[in-house]
Amino acid sequence: MVRKGSKEERPAASLPALSNDEIRRYSRQIVLPDVGLDGQRRLKQASVLIIGTGGLGSPAALYLAAAGVGRIGIVDHDTVDVSNLHRQIVHGTSAIGARKVVSARDRMHDVNPLVQVDAYDEPLTSGNAVRIASPYDVVIDASDNFPTRYLSNDLCVLLEKPNVYGAVLGFEGQVSVFDARRGPCYRCVFPTPPPPGAVPSCTESGVLGVIPGVVGTLQAVETLKLILGLGEPLVGTLLIYDALDQSWNRVSVAKSPECPVCGKKPTITSLIDYDQFCGAPRVVLDDEWEISPRELKARLDQGDKVRIIDVREHGEWDMVHIAGSECIPLRTLEARIPDLDRDQDIVLVCRVGVRSARALDLLRKAGFTRLKNLRGGILAWARDVDPTMPTY
Repeated sequence: MVRKGSKEERPAASLPALSNDEIRRYSRQIVLPDVGLDGQRRLKQASVLIIGTGGLGSPAALYLAAAGVGRIGIVDHDTVDVSNLHRQIVHGTSAIGARKVVSARDRMHDVNPLVQVDAYDEPLTSGNAVRIASPYDVVIDASDNFPTRYLSNDLCVLLEKPNVYGAVLGFEGQVSVFDARRGPCYRCVFPTPPPPGAVPSCTESGVLGVIPGVVGTLQAVETLKLILGLGEPLVGTLLIYDALDQSWNRVSVAKSPECPVCGKKPTITSLIDYDQFCGAPRVVLDDEWEISPRELKARLDQGDKVRIIDVREHGEWDMVHIAGSECIPLRTLEARIPDLDRDQDIVLVCRVGVRSARALDLLRKAGFTRLKNLRGGILAWARDVDPTMPTY
């Protein structure tokens, strides 16, 4: 099958011309025999959607803009935080508090004012994904969560577009090109998502800042190869990078005939509820199960015996924690239930109160009744009780 954007599909006569400024700007790229003037014109003709302007999307956006991809869409619904800056290099200190797509668009135009940047300041959902993605040739999945990864995959299968995938955690990264027209899709390789909480996020377990740079740059490379029709894209190959020993492993992955979206008898023919599919609905607690930071502080000051269990990862707890608390990560809590006293008052804590709500729900189902969730988590404690504490 001919790739969209390839030399076979778009004859040179139909490609846009390059100005003298563009020839000068891209000259080091144009002189490559495999690119040339026609290749640069194909880049100008091409369009790419980047889902996420974080650690992966940042280098991908900058390099694709610098390379002269004519139209780049960026979709994100977040603001720039100081904790982003060690890895999300499209944003700077001056952009803290700004909308990410605005910050990214401004920086991309600073790198190359000749490209069109479409900024979608909205969450990507089943309701808007087709509208957003339809105009673009290639989709880059630079997301950081499983619901969006499955949404991106199904979207690309249904719209018949290549999905340039990347993921990072700690010191490791993965890259692949999922194109169901000629190879496996993401669901062929990962048919079901992991249980909620089984794979910690970068917020919970951390990531070396340069790792998203490596992976996001590789996503940009694969995208340029697809547009130019060069080399062998990572279709049917999962490339795994480990920075600690600088190893690269290539794992062959095959199309699954049983895949529910791209198999022989697909059962998914439209976009679904991906939060529900990934089992990630937020636990909502009634007021009786929650305690505010000031209420907890008052109880501690009057000498009440309260066991404070922090369900964040140990690295998070080491950075900042409430004095007297103990760290039992959520992923290990079920195994630690025999160590807990059902007759003791327990307050559960995490960063913002989401993981601790899930922990409370787990213990409540195990028969515990003397439970409270710290509303707003450690961030609320720092805001309302101890402003000298660091936050992240």
